[in-house]
Amino acid sequence: MDFGLTGPQQAIDDGVRKVCARFDDAYWTACDTEARFPHEFHRAMADGGWLGITMPEAYGGAGLGVTEAAIMMHAVAAGNGGNAAASTIHLNLFGPHAVVVHGTDEQKQRWLPPLIAGDQKACFGVTEPDAGLDTTSITTFATRVDGGYRVNGRKMWTSTGQVADKILLLTRTTPKDACRKPSDGMTLFYTDMDRTRIEVRRIQKLGRHAVDSNAVFVDDLFVPAEDRVGEEGRGFSYILDSLNPERVLVAAEAIGLGRDALRRAVAYASERVVFGRKIGQNQGIQHPLAESWAALEAAYWQTLRAGWLYDRGLPCGAEANAAKFLAGRACFDACTRAVLTHGGMGYAQEYQVERLFRESILSRIAPITEQLILSFIAERVLGLPKSY
Repeated sequence: MDFGLTGPQQAIDDGVRKVCARFDDAYWTACDTEARFPHEFHRAMADGGWLGITMPEAYGGAGLGVTEAAIMMHAVAAGNGGNAAASTIHLNLFGPHAVVVHGTDEQKQRWLPPLIAGDQKACFGVTEPDAGLDTTSITTFATRVDGGYRVNGRKMWTSTGQVADKILLLTRTTPKDACRKPSDGMTLFYTDMDRTRIEVRRIQKLGRHAVDSNAVFVDDLFVPAEDRVGEEGRGFSYILDSLNPERVLVAAEAIGLGRDALRRAVAYASERVVFGRKIGQNQGIQHPLAESWAALEAAYWQTLRAGWLYDRGLPCGAEANAAKFLAGRACFDACTRAVLTHGGMGYAQEYQVERLFRESILSRIAPITEQLILSFIAERVLGLPKSY
């Protein structure tokens, strides 16, 4: 049993941290304050070859596993940019997975190289305002027409929609009440963001202002048949292929964010003098920070275990969900304690912890709530009756 990173894995961590070090606190503060997409960071990661870390080598990627992607995203989130930096490139790692697994060779050749090179950006159109996490209840509908489909509907919380060139779009092609199972009758597309037919409205939100989240309105969008991923009616099963990898990546990002907040809190506590002594000498400061270190450390190894299982084709649903749950809690607690350690200055932008704190709550909410994770574990691991 080896708990250390391999040489290549350590090289990934080192290489990504070198890129991130070029983008300092002032850069991320400006992106957050101006609600400006971090194009420069996205380009730097693309130029370093990092956007294709999980993509097949035949299309310009590195062909590595979810474990390596988690190591990369942990380094990204820990390197000053937090959730904003991670969200800038997050979709490249898990979003196209359905295309990699179920797309044709022609589709992969057409779609993957521009993503890997950073020449195109994509967004993820799945969640809807009246469905939420009940994905089988989406109502965006794709109607068969000559040469393809006509799509009408609405999506919610679509990140990077303001800058995306492509959209991975989940639709219904058969009404839910006409299907044998609720998960049947759903079809997945990867197509152009035709802004004459797709309206993108930015959602004003608590944090992570650099990376937009949007309400998306699709009005009579024509999607060519060649932009359908896999078979008609099987889109939901294709989306499921991405869920466990996404849980692992979100967990890794949360841990990186939490560790950056903890690092900043420790640095401040080591320097700040009150009543003639450094505040880091006080157990009231030490103990919460030490507890956060322990929680982040435990979540980190749970995350790597989940990635290890996935990369070996072993069942990992419980482990991936547990990693996301533990990491989200540990991240939020670490960021909260970082603000409290700074006292009044924790509320000021100068020390960055207020920005990290605002971003940290997202790790507990998305892409799945803590309550659904606990229900999943209760049912699938503990064998308790289904509660919903």
